[in-house]
Amino acid sequence: MSRTTGELVGILLAGGCSRRFGADKLLHRLRDGTPMAIASARTLIAVCPHSVSVLRPQQTELRRLLTDTAVDVRLAPEAEAGMGSSLACAVRASADAEGWLVALADMPFLTAATLHSLLQALRNGADIVAPVYRGRRGHPVGFSRRWFAELAGLQGDVGARRILDDHPRSVTLIALDDPGVQRDIDTPDDLRIE
Repeated sequence: MSRTTGELVGILLAGGCSRRFGADKLLHRLRDGTPMAIASARTLIAVCPHSVSVLRPQQTELRRLLTDTAVDVRLAPEAEAGMGSSLACAVRASADAEGWLVALADMPFLTAATLHSLLQALRNGADIVAPVYRGRRGHPVGFSRRWFAELAGLQGDVGARRILDDHPRSVTLIALDDPGVQRDIDTPDDLRIE
């Protein structure tokens, strides 16, 4: 895709099956009525106007909503295999990018300021960048172009965490005052403090 040349591209991981939530959590409406994945997508798009999401073919409603939000949606049967396969597909779909900010669709409480901080660190030469809140690493995680081959080669449910664990000296941690970097929604109880 030539339009990604020189850009930092957002990746919204949204191909999961929501097994612990008991329903499609990404379509679950937050207090303001916005579906969870759309809240996450809007924050990402505000900072990364070109953002890609890989969905399972049967996620037709989410596909429509994300497309309406200006996310570049790709359907991929391999998304069933897990996060690693989805991430690899999204990276390959934006192969000309200068880097990627990998966000999770079940983390709707991130702030745009957090995403700006991470992108600025990538623009300033960070290899891998991750937020920290109260001493714990969170999401999203940004990768420079250097990691294209490793990201594009991910398979199954093994996501990018292995890259961070195997290359700790390449990771720039940014302390931020944003509890949203650690607040992913796995069960309905996770929304109670909303």
